[in-house]
Amino acid sequence: MSSRELDNYRSGQPAQLADVLERVLDKGIVIAGDIRINLLDIELLTVKIRLLIASADKAREMGIDWWQNDPFLSGRDGRGQLEERLRRLEEKAGLPTTERQEGS
Repeated sequence: MSSRELDNYRSGQPAQLADVLERVLDKGIVIAGDIRINLLDIELLTVKIRLLIASADKAREMGIDWWQNDPFLSGRDGRGQLEERLRRLEEKAGLPTTERQEGS
């Protein structure tokens, strides 16, 4: 526990939003619930809701890392090939080529 957290705890002040968010992301929190719709004891619909809120590091520790293999999020969705093709077409047409920006 940091000295700032200790000071807030000792003084009896309510926790700041940033402190609460930091703690939730560090430890992780799971929210679970079920919604069931019945009519005359006949189950018509069941919705199961599971929500995990955690930092990326904490999720990785728990074995959750789907975003690393997602082509859209990892940049392996073919955009680089499209940009290269566009650059070659622009060069053939004698147009000024569009330069790829860093980080995009």
